[in-house]
Amino acid sequence: MTPMPASRVMDQFFLEARSKLLDLAAILDRLDRGDGSTAADARLERIRQAVLTLMEQGVGRAERIQQLFSLAYDPNWPRPKPR
Repeated sequence: MTPMPASRVMDQFFLEARSKLLDLAAILDRLDRGDGSTAADARLERIRQAVLTLMEQGVGRAERIQQLFSLAYDPNWPRPKPR
């Protein structure tokens, strides 16, 4: 499969990316306006790490961000039981 030209990807997905970035900015603004602080919240730190990952060049950002929000594999997790 041939990758789509970068200029076409930009044309096709720019508005969607812009919208998602605005959504994230609005969420962060709400956190800053809220009572109290989330500075020590590990979830906020993961969001900050994800934003930094977005700034990196090259492929694989989606995978690295997914890993930030995922639990490490545990071979002792209980297996689902068939119904």
